[in-house]
Amino acid sequence: MEFLQYLIHTYGLVAVGAVVGLECVGFPLPGETALLAAAVYAGTKHDLNIVSVIITAGATATVGRMIGYVIGREYGYWLLLRYGSYVRMTQGRIKLGQYLFLRHGGKIVFIAQFVPVLRTIAGVFAGCNMMPWRNFLLTNIVGSALWALSYGYAAYAFGLGIKRLEGPLVIVLVILTILGFVVGGIFIHRHEAQLTAEAERAMPGPLKLP
Repeated sequence: MEFLQYLIHTYGLVAVGAVVGLECVGFPLPGETALLAAAVYAGTKHDLNIVSVIITAGATATVGRMIGYVIGREYGYWLLLRYGSYVRMTQGRIKLGQYLFLRHGGKIVFIAQFVPVLRTIAGVFAGCNMMPWRNFLLTNIVGSALWALSYGYAAYAFGLGIKRLEGPLVIVLVILTILGFVVGGIFIHRHEAQLTAEAERAMPGPLKLP
């Protein structure tokens, strides 16, 4: 937090946008902490406007994840088709992933915005699984805007006290995410054949590069 506050003091909104945007492209950077640090800085130093901080974070998160989506769609999907068999990613399982993103991709992308790590990979994963771009764009914009608005104003209101809340909140979100993955993984494993058949009916024929 202190180092990010130094960057924000030196470079302003450029630092916020760079960290948030690059995290959403897929780089392991602390975008959430950058947003919180900028909002705290805006509330205590008044060198930044909180509205500008929120708009910058929301816009760069949207653009960054869109870039991640394009990378996943253009290159990740190709890698899955070409080399997926080496890691037991058969065409049936690739098609199952696409089917799940077709049905539930909006929920996945939206929730991922509020969860560390998932926020970093959500765009790439959505692209790899060929999530319809209109659905992705809408959910991406809404999720990024609500994330920036809620976290930004919370940090602006609580000031440095947000540091005491951030740790427990992240832990709760991570635990809930892990539980979600475990439950979802068990469900998919037990119903893989049924879900794969549904995916085949929804998307018949062999998978091809776009």
